[in-house]
Amino acid sequence: MVIDTPRLVLRCLDLDDAPFFLRLVNDPSFIANIADKGVRTLDDARENLRSGPIASYVRHGHGLWMVELKDTGTPIGICGLIKRDVLDDVDVGYALLPEFCGQGYAAEAAAAALAYGRETLGLQRVVAVVNAENARSLRLLEKLGFRYERMVRLSPNDREIQLLAFAT
Repeated sequence: MVIDTPRLVLRCLDLDDAPFFLRLVNDPSFIANIADKGVRTLDDARENLRSGPIASYVRHGHGLWMVELKDTGTPIGICGLIKRDVLDDVDVGYALLPEFCGQGYAAEAAAAALAYGRETLGLQRVVAVVNAENARSLRLLEKLGFRYERMVRLSPNDREIQLLAFAT
């Protein structure tokens, strides 16, 4: 377990989480608001977990974590701190399955990830990147204290997205 909140447990993802990860990244809201990662099979999901979150734990000591309901252990999404080569700062990211949205879980998980970044990792600044059309995520980030800073592209062919900053 990495982080414990009143309703959630955030823990490291592992290869056994591939079926859940496959479902999450192929959800239409994930594809529309985050990206189509091209993950279509369990093998794709395992490789994406291996080269993404699991490699990040080794390289940076943090990454995206599985978000589970504390009472039942039900996996509901992912949340964590990501160090992208194209951004100077660590960014907070999250995604939940649709049936768990609108219940405050994303805010609880993201707030816990920010606290972990500040208290355990000593981060002075954390950013978030978000599709400008994703009003729900923008409201959540603003509620957490993030403020618009500028537009960015995570790769040359990507659309521009908003970068918001939070000084810890």
